[in-house]
Amino acid sequence: MSELLYGRHAVLECLRANRRRIFRLWVESKQPETAPKEGPLAQIVAEAERLKIPVRLISGGLFDRLRSERVNAQGVALEVGEYPYVEVEDCLRAAKAANEPPLLLILDHLQDPQNLGTLIRTAEAVRVHGVIIPERRAARITPAVSNASAGAVEHLAVAQVVNINRVIEELKKRNVWVVGLDSDPSTPPLAQARLDGALAVVVGNEGEGLSRLTREKCDFLVRLPMWGRVESLNAAVAGSIVLYAARQARAGSSS
Repeated sequence: MSELLYGRHAVLECLRANRRRIFRLWVESKQPETAPKEGPLAQIVAEAERLKIPVRLISGGLFDRLRSERVNAQGVALEVGEYPYVEVEDCLRAAKAANEPPLLLILDHLQDPQNLGTLIRTAEAVRVHGVIIPERRAARITPAVSNASAGAVEHLAVAQVVNINRVIEELKKRNVWVVGLDSDPSTPPLAQARLDGALAVVVGNEGEGLSRLTREKCDFLVRLPMWGRVESLNAAVAGSIVLYAARQARAGSSS
């Protein structure tokens, strides 16, 4: 089964990563016989040609359909195979290969593709070794998520699991500390937490936060203090702050 990635960043990073099966590249051109000579589209075409991917230059057609669906393809689309999920063990092996204690991101039934894409973009930026998401009742890696992540997901290891609470239990047995992001006023603030060792950061659902069982399985919880009038931050923003704090805690702000 194939799907259509769109957006210049998502398409370019998919080509650079070269982890999926790639069928063909579609580029919108007012002159179908002439490939772009400069700019981002020319860079994408050059990368596709390097990989010997067929390039189709068209005017309208596919891109008219995408516009009718309110998709901003930015003049480029890539027909690819499904996203290559990995196993949790692969994420731990990536940490070992980097000679670092594991830094993982676990998402407790996050449902909004934009939030998922934003968190994945941050996770890749701070060199998280893997993201773990549940198979059911949660957003999965779709073209919309790849686009929202600016293509970062194409470089990142993502494991899709049946039960995240079982995964949390296994990680704890392997000396990975599990920290949950919570908004309860009684929860200790982020500044008081130690985040410099083997760590899995758990971000909850947009509306309800962490599920009861997941909260109980966390080794400790942290909250982000709020000094303004709003009560909480968006899940993706809050999770991104904790990921940056974890990366800086383990290696210093110059890493």
